[in-house]
Amino acid sequence: MEPASELDRIQQLLPDWLAASRRLTPTGKTAAYIPGLAAAPRDALGITILGGDGKTASFGDCALSFTLQSISKVFTLMLALMERGEDVVFSKVGMEPTGDDFNSMLKLELVEPGIPFNPLINAGAIVVSSMIPGNSPEEKTERILAFFRELAADPALDYNREVYRSESATAHRNRSLAYFLKDNRVLEDDVEEVLDVYFKHCAVEVTCSHLARMALVLAYDGNDPLTGRKLIPQRCVQIAKTFMITCGMYNASGEFAIRVGLPAKSGVSGGILTLVPGRYGIGVIGPSLNSKGNSVAGVHLLETISTELKWSMF
Repeated sequence: MEPASELDRIQQLLPDWLAASRRLTPTGKTAAYIPGLAAAPRDALGITILGGDGKTASFGDCALSFTLQSISKVFTLMLALMERGEDVVFSKVGMEPTGDDFNSMLKLELVEPGIPFNPLINAGAIVVSSMIPGNSPEEKTERILAFFRELAADPALDYNREVYRSESATAHRNRSLAYFLKDNRVLEDDVEEVLDVYFKHCAVEVTCSHLARMALVLAYDGNDPLTGRKLIPQRCVQIAKTFMITCGMYNASGEFAIRVGLPAKSGVSGGILTLVPGRYGIGVIGPSLNSKGNSVAGVHLLETISTELKWSMF
């Protein structure tokens, strides 16, 4: 008999680990400021871990659908880098964490030259959205969807119309950011057209399996180990993973790096995409958020698994 694999062991331990983390869900809140996200089940928690051989471990509410939100920013960044190159992208967005909230306008006005500090805060991601190739918002969105579908291995992947409309109708802060960037000549395109692209890629609907599949490509430096295809240049993945470590968990990124030690990106729907380099892609959903906008139970679950299995990169 073959010895049990690590994923087999994880599958056996997940029920207890997940039950312990789920107890934290009452301490958080769903993202009520976006009406389309407010109704998510607060006590939900699920995880899918996908290995390079196609084997999985999963448990909990991993079949729950949710929208990518800020997780999408990692992939639009890589798409912009692939299409426009580093020099163009980083002439418009910086490479540094901010220490501020993800939707803050503060440093745009205080720090020269007035470009967003990094591509994973809202201001930076809006600028990145303007760099996606296409002659119209519809063409840009189709280009993004095609890229996401390829990475998730699901040609039916699409954005959630209700969440998109909800975000668009209530995005007063994001509009303020975008118009400020326009006034600073950082954003050159029509503001409403850029925001349309941004809201749609944030509203792309996924499950934990999709996240794990997308993360697996990053874990293997842009190669899809399940098909043998090269989907993203290694340099683009390297840049994205560095931003995930430094900025991916909002202004709790340093704490996450210490406690979990893996590249990750969260979204206010409660999703977390993370990876173990060269081994696993991981998708987590837990809609109850802590004060930093991260899944309170999801972060705890990832800390437990990483600690128990010594997964930290550091």
